[in-house]
Amino acid sequence: MAVSSPYRIKTISEFHQLRGLSKPQHPLISVVDYASILHSPEVNVTSWILDFYSISLKRNSAAKIKYGQQQYDFDEGIMFFIAPGQVFSVEVNSSFAGKHSGWLLLVHPDFLWNTILAKTIKKYEYFDYSVNEALFLSEKEEDTTNKIIQNIQQEYHSNIDKFSQDIIISQIETLLNYAERFYHRQFITQKSSNHHILGRLENTLSEYFNSDALTNNGIPTVQYIAKLLNISPTYLSELLKELTGQTTQQHIHDKLMGKAKEILSTTDLSVGEVAYYLGFKHSQSFSKLFKNKTNLSPLEFRNSFN
Repeated sequence: MAVSSPYRIKTISEFHQLRGLSKPQHPLISVVDYASILHSPEVNVTSWILDFYSISLKRNSAAKIKYGQQQYDFDEGIMFFIAPGQVFSVEVNSSFAGKHSGWLLLVHPDFLWNTILAKTIKKYEYFDYSVNEALFLSEKEEDTTNKIIQNIQQEYHSNIDKFSQDIIISQIETLLNYAERFYHRQFITQKSSNHHILGRLENTLSEYFNSDALTNNGIPTVQYIAKLLNISPTYLSELLKELTGQTTQQHIHDKLMGKAKEILSTTDLSVGEVAYYLGFKHSQSFSKLFKNKTNLSPLEFRNSFN
């Protein structure tokens, strides 16, 4: 039975101990063979919070990884990324008879200290994606990531010297850059499902804007819309940028301005009344956004029809 509050793992050494692994060769970084992880019943349905980064490639796994209400079976090779502080859980099918394979790269933020990657790792937005937005790799892509992991492992297994950290950091950065490339490839190759998401977004916004929700609840946030679509906000914005060149926020604003144009051109409502109807607390905010999007003030737009 899952515990009520997540269990926090503060160090990589503690992770090794809990999973029946030998002591890590380096306290701040470790590459773990997934086949060697102990799946004991007492920890299999525990929610976790890691105080370090986890980058994983898993194949033929009995585990079900869960973020919130989202669950995923790892029957194929797949990568996912967990940043420090994220809550997730692992449930293992004890009757699974297959062979586990894959690896985990564990990196404590202290290992990145005083390096450029300590700052730039924040730009890799897939650390904020949900598990159902994980990265599916082709065989060639999987080979590429495996070679990088082997390089990292060989480096910290050899004699540590003053060059070791820089070499390992550069390999981690290379891995993250490849992952970003592979994600963009995935956005393109999964065009059908991605366009389906775009259609659902349009329908969701239309339903919201054509109801009383705007007046009653205000302009919908990116987080609210993403939740309705069952997609993480970051993944949704990245997907939309790849498909349309616009973020979710820009899509919301464009839809909002379309509704504003409709009201301004078909009713006699004042600018203040239009702003209120569209969920703006202040008419000045509405006028500013409208001018920014159309190069016209609301009144100038209305007068253009006369």
